[in-house]
Amino acid sequence: MIQRYRFVLIAVLLIVLLGTISSIFLLQKEEKVLETVMGEEPAGEDTLQVQGSWTLVRNSNEVRLLGRLVAAEATGEPYEGQVAVAAVLLNRVKHPSFPNTIQGVIYQPLAFESVINGHIWRVTNLTQANRAAQAAINGWDPTYGALYFWNPSKPVSPWIWTRRIVRQIGRHV
Repeated sequence: MIQRYRFVLIAVLLIVLLGTISSIFLLQKEEKVLETVMGEEPAGEDTLQVQGSWTLVRNSNEVRLLGRLVAAEATGEPYEGQVAVAAVLLNRVKHPSFPNTIQGVIYQPLAFESVINGHIWRVTNLTQANRAAQAAINGWDPTYGALYFWNPSKPVSPWIWTRRIVRQIGRHV
């Protein structure tokens, strides 16, 4: 019986790993397609001062990726909730327990359901999500520094309930 559970656990982990790897591949492919279609050169790095002394080195590809994550994770949420999703991601980038880049946090294994299931690549209307991402980059953090968000009405890991709830915005806490 234990062997069966180990096998299932290993199979699930392999599926998640393959999904993450394919998401990274799709991002790289999407960036090349955008550069070809739009005639853009690869974006250079801009430096933007965000919240005091912390500096976020970003490029337009990272901002677009952050917008995609916001659109996928905060579908149907109010604008403030969309900014909150972006702010949580940026809070993770600044925190020593997480990767120190936007891409690193987004592609961290099991971090975001929309990356695991590929929804991040199927979102279409990105205008408001991109605005929300930019608002968070500019320093708006309606979460007051939170590192996590979730929808309590959806099944989630019991571990998440050990985190302190800062506030509720839309359906997310």
